[in-house]
Amino acid sequence: MSDAFNRPGDIDPMRMLAEMKLPAMPDLESLAAAQRRNLEALSSANRVALEGAQAVAKRHMEILQQSMSEMTDAMRAVTEQSDPQQKVAKQSEMLKSTYERAVGNMKEIADLIQKSNSEALSVLNRRFAEAMDEVRSLAAPKS
Repeated sequence: MSDAFNRPGDIDPMRMLAEMKLPAMPDLESLAAAQRRNLEALSSANRVALEGAQAVAKRHMEILQQSMSEMTDAMRAVTEQSDPQQKVAKQSEMLKSTYERAVGNMKEIADLIQKSNSEALSVLNRRFAEAMDEVRSLAAPKS
């Protein structure tokens, strides 16, 4: 048993602290640098996500404008038809092409969103792997 507890009432707190085996303090500069890299990675991932959201919004607006223009042209083409059967045929053709474009546009938007999310996640995953390597090297015994 420790000499700090030889006699009741004879406790030396300084000696007790000296005898305690505390883990080595990590390098504070390394920890601060790692935290800085973590924040940079988060900032980068946010930037990628924001750019992706802006690209999606821009493409969505382009699709909307294109759709409005096509709808105007289609309505004009339908009203020019005098034969009821030709009108129905034109409307059916228009409906089919509109549906196909809408599905294609939704797929394009979904692909843009998925690409943006994938890029942002890639930035975070890369930093996480680096951080784990840093923690491992900080925790490794110094020789």
